[in-house]
Amino acid sequence: MWIFWRIFVTNNKEKTMSCTSLNIVVLDGFCLSQNDLSWTDFEQLGHLIIYPRTPQEEVLPRIKDAQVVITNKTVLSNEIIKNSPKLKYIGVLATGYNVVDVACAKAHGIVVTNVPAYSTQSVAQLVFAHLLNITNHVAHYAEKNRNGHWSACGDFSYADTPLIELAGKKMGIVGMGNTGQATAAIAQALGMKVYVYSSKPYSYLPDGVTKLEIDDIFRQCDVVSLHCPLTKDTQGLVDARRLALMKRSAILINTARGGLVNEQDLADALNGNLIMAAAVDVLGTEPPKPDNPLLTAKNCYITPHIAWATFEARKRLMSVALDNVKAFLVGKTMNNVAV
Repeated sequence: MWIFWRIFVTNNKEKTMSCTSLNIVVLDGFCLSQNDLSWTDFEQLGHLIIYPRTPQEEVLPRIKDAQVVITNKTVLSNEIIKNSPKLKYIGVLATGYNVVDVACAKAHGIVVTNVPAYSTQSVAQLVFAHLLNITNHVAHYAEKNRNGHWSACGDFSYADTPLIELAGKKMGIVGMGNTGQATAAIAQALGMKVYVYSSKPYSYLPDGVTKLEIDDIFRQCDVVSLHCPLTKDTQGLVDARRLALMKRSAILINTARGGLVNEQDLADALNGNLIMAAAVDVLGTEPPKPDNPLLTAKNCYITPHIAWATFEARKRLMSVALDNVKAFLVGKTMNNVAV
C-alpha cells in the first residue's frame, strides 16, 4: 500500500496528517461544505487535498498526481484531462456535468459521475419562495412596517401593491423531470392549473397536468417556470419573440440554467412592461458581471444560485458523492455519465 499525506487547504494554509491510499483532490470544496458539512468520510479513503476554490490556471498543477478529482464548477477541459495521465475518476458535485469534457474522459478510460436529484425539493421550494414574494410582497411589507408605514396608516390594513391569489392561475412548466414534477405538485396543492411542455408521454405525467406546445405555454400561462437542461437546442429558449407572447401580467421563473434566457431580451421585456415580473436563481455568467442588464431591470428578483444549497440538499449531495467514489474504488460505478 502506498503511503501518502493528507492535506487540508484553508485560506492557502496547509495542515498535514498521515494517511494511506490514493490521491484525491477536491478543486472547489467550499461551495458544498460551507463550514457546516465535513469531508471526514472522504478523508478515510486516502490522501485528500481540499481546495476551497481553484483558479482555472491552477487546475492542472493541482491534479497532476491525483487519481480521483472532485469538482463542482471548476472546468476539466479536454486539454486538462489529456495532460493528467494519473487521473482515473472525476466526481462532479452537481447534477449537470457540462464542466467536464465527458467524451475526452471516456476516450481516456476515466469514469465521470454526477449526483442526480439531490436538490429536487429544495429547487421547487425556491420556485415558490420567489413566486409568493412576487404575489404577496412579503419582504416589501416587512420593510415598510419597519419604517413605520403601517403604524401611520389610518386603516387596520396597509397595502400599496397589488396582491395576487395563485389559486386558479395557470402554471406553465417547461421540462418535466424531477424538479418539474415537484414544482407541479406544489402548484396543484395551491390550486393552480398546471400545463407542461415535455417530450414525455401523457402516461408519464401526473394526474391533472395538461401538455401544451411551448409557444402555447408562454402565450396562455400566468406563470412560466423553467426546468429543462441547457443544450444547444434550449440555449436562448426564452427570447424576445417568446416574451412577446406572454401576458402583461405574467411571471417568468428560472431556477434551471442561466443560458436558457436571453438576458437582454428579458430586461427589455421587464423595463417595457411586456411582462409583470421575473425571478431568476441562475444567470449566464456566475457570478454576474456588474453590467448584466437583469441586475437593474424592473421587477426582476435575483437570488445568487441558492436553490440547490439548503443544508439538507448539500448533505444529500455529499453523501451520494461519497458513495460514488466508494463504488468506483471497489470496481463498480454509480451515476456514471461517461458511458
